[in-house]
Amino acid sequence: MSPPRPLLETFRTVLDRRRADSALRTLTISPPTSIDFSSNDFLSLSTSSSLRSAFLQELANKPDFTLGSGGSRLLDGNSTYTEQLEGSIAAFHRAPAGLLFNSGFDANSGFFSCIPQPGDVIIYDQYIHASVHDGMRLSRAGVRFPFAHNSIDEFQRLLRDQIDKDPLIKAGTRNVFVAIESVYSMDGDLAPIAEFVECVERLLPMGNGHIIVDEAHSTGVFGPMGRGIVCDLGLEDRIFARLHTFGKALSCGGAIILCSPLTKQYLINYARSLIYTTFMSFPSLAAIRVAYSFMLQGKTEPLTFELRALIKQLYDSLRTLETGLSTRASGVPLLHLPGELPRSPIFSLLTPHPRSLAKYCQDGGFVVRAIVPPTVPYGGERVRICLHAGNKGAEIERLVGRIGEWLELQGNSEIGQDRKPESGRSRL
Repeated sequence: MSPPRPLLETFRTVLDRRRADSALRTLTISPPTSIDFSSNDFLSLSTSSSLRSAFLQELANKPDFTLGSGGSRLLDGNSTYTEQLEGSIAAFHRAPAGLLFNSGFDANSGFFSCIPQPGDVIIYDQYIHASVHDGMRLSRAGVRFPFAHNSIDEFQRLLRDQIDKDPLIKAGTRNVFVAIESVYSMDGDLAPIAEFVECVERLLPMGNGHIIVDEAHSTGVFGPMGRGIVCDLGLEDRIFARLHTFGKALSCGGAIILCSPLTKQYLINYARSLIYTTFMSFPSLAAIRVAYSFMLQGKTEPLTFELRALIKQLYDSLRTLETGLSTRASGVPLLHLPGELPRSPIFSLLTPHPRSLAKYCQDGGFVVRAIVPPTVPYGGERVRICLHAGNKGAEIERLVGRIGEWLELQGNSEIGQDRKPESGRSRL
C-alpha cells in the first residue's frame, strides 16, 4: 500500500527545508584509502588482528552456538553465557550487578522511561545524549530541568530551588535524578563528577538524590584497565547507576547498566526497550567477552598510553596554527582551538564554516566530520576530530598541515554561509 500523497508531500517539504538549511543528513561511505580521524574506535580495536583471532577462537570454542538468540531475554533469548558475561562485566567495573541491553540508546531510553517515579524530578546537563531525552519524555517524572553544561553552580541553584519549593524532596520522599556523562561526545570534555556527588549528598542528606553517569565515551579509555572515570575516582558506591557501551573503544556492540540487584530486577520488569525486543546473538556476546578479556589481560593499556601521546601531539601541532587564525570582519575567528590540553581523544575545532573545513580535509584524504545544528547548538558549529591509538604521528602532522592550508586559503575572504542565526536550541 502506497503512503497517501499528502504524507509524501509533507516528507518532501520538510526534507527540502532541511536541505535549504544545509542540515540534511545523508549516509556516506568514506574511501578505503582515507585516514580515520572521525570514528569512535579510540583504541583501534576494530582492526586488531589479535582481537579478531581471539574472537574467532571464542566462536570455535562453542561450535554448537546458535546464530540468533531466539527472542527477548524474558522469553527465549537468555542463556547461561549471557548471565555469566553480565556478572563478569559488573565485577570488572566494581558494581554489584549489571543488565545488558542491545545498545546504549536502548539502555538510556529504557532506564529513564521507567526508573523515575510519578512526581520525581530529573535535572540533566544540557548536553546530555538524545537517548536520555527520549527516555525522559516517556517517563513519569513530574518535572525535568537542564543546567548549563558542566556548571556546578547552576546545578546547585536548580537543586536548591526544587528543595525549597517541594517539601517532599526535603523530607526525602520524592526523588531527584541527576543525568550527566563522564566524557561528552561533541566537546570531549569531562564532567566534574566528584563535585556533583558532593553537592547531591550535601543538599539531599536523606539519600533521595540519584546520580546516573553515562560512561559511553570513557569505557576502555579511562580508569584502571579501562574501567571508566567513576572507577578512576573511586566513586562506584556513590553513583546510582552507570552506563557502559561496547560500540566505541571496544569495537563491539551493546551496552550494560551497572546498578544494584534490586534496580536490575526493576528494569527487567519495566524497561520496555529490554522486554519487547529480540536480544543480542551469541557472536555479539562473544565479541564483548573477548574485548573485556583483552582489558583484563592488560592488552589495551599500551594502546591507551599511545593514545595519550597522540593527544598531546595533536594539541601541540594545532597550537602552531595560532598565527593563522584570522578574525573576519564580523569579529568571528575562522577557527577556535582548544585552550588547554584535552583529556580525551575528542577535539572540537569550533568554526563558523565547518563544512568548508571538513570538505577540504576530506579532499585531502582525511575522514573528519562537520558537526552542525541540531546536533550542537547554533554558535557551536565545529569540525570534530577523534584520535585513535592506531593513528600515526605523521598522519597527525599532515592533517594539521591541511588545516593550515585551509586557513591560508580563506584569509579574510567570504566563505559560503554555514551558520544560521543564533537560537536557544540545545543539542539532542
